[in-house]
Amino acid sequence: MTDPPKTTDETMWASVLHAGLAGTFLRVPFVAPEAEALRSYAAGAAVYGIPWDSMAVGRSGASYGPRGIREIASTQFLSYNATWDFDLLDTLTLVDCGDAHIVPGNPERSFEIAQAAIGQILEAGALPVTLGGDHSVTIPAVRAVAEHVAEAGLVLIDTHLDTALDVGGEELSNCCPITRALDAGFAPERTVLIGMSGWMNPRAEIEYCRERGITVIWIDEIWEDGVAAALQRALAIAGGTEGGIYLTVDVDSLDGAFAPGTSVPTTAGLTARELLTLVRGLSRSGLAGLDVVETAPSLEDSSLTAGIATRVVMDGLAAHAGALGPA
Repeated sequence: MTDPPKTTDETMWASVLHAGLAGTFLRVPFVAPEAEALRSYAAGAAVYGIPWDSMAVGRSGASYGPRGIREIASTQFLSYNATWDFDLLDTLTLVDCGDAHIVPGNPERSFEIAQAAIGQILEAGALPVTLGGDHSVTIPAVRAVAEHVAEAGLVLIDTHLDTALDVGGEELSNCCPITRALDAGFAPERTVLIGMSGWMNPRAEIEYCRERGITVIWIDEIWEDGVAAALQRALAIAGGTEGGIYLTVDVDSLDGAFAPGTSVPTTAGLTARELLTLVRGLSRSGLAGLDVVETAPSLEDSSLTAGIATRVVMDGLAAHAGALGPA
């Protein structure tokens, strides 16, 4: 189901050159994205990369995100958090399922492969943690979650609404993940979009939100009322269901000073502390899935962006696993 496409010449490339594992996230065991294998390992969460950026409307480079995040996680992080006296691996059996087999130039086939693999992770009872890739990679992830999890809430942390119907007729654009999530079955009344900039979103996308009753918490509201108020409001709307929250985090929600390595760096975005406070609070209530997208290591001279993307995964998983106590 998740095998690479068959070719008549085995020496031909079956994916993008930098796809595949150079090392797993936190050096955890590699387990194929197959439900039986994941069950036999008793996996509680599974990292899965989708090295794809062909749908980005800005600068390319996010296809290197999964590799960059894994490298930072495995060389600059421990599984233990001394502040919380909490070891992630003692509580949550974490595995790495490698990368999706990308078919260059073919989003439909690439996303079918990714959706099938994430579906296997969910079928095994594990939490899918998707590493992007541009924001279009959320589309196969939310489609898989919608097939396996009932009544999950949906929260986006981003500077963009991502509610375009299409971009030039292309419905799998990185401007469309929330639209496609609602198409897949997520309820607009349990959908919250956090951190949006008024200067970065077209009229049609905010009208889509208003028509469907999607909650938008603008960056201006966070400046005025604080992160705690935004978190409380988001949890009241998207939380409280047995299915948990699907949380998708775009690193361009951050101010460009914290995340320069992304397709469209943001002016006057969230601080790193504000983002992690949101991620911890939302994840603490229970996750249906988590993704972090738009990390593009080749677009910066340092590892700042991959580092904060890694923290999103680490803090999100730890909060989900109970590091901060009950919500």
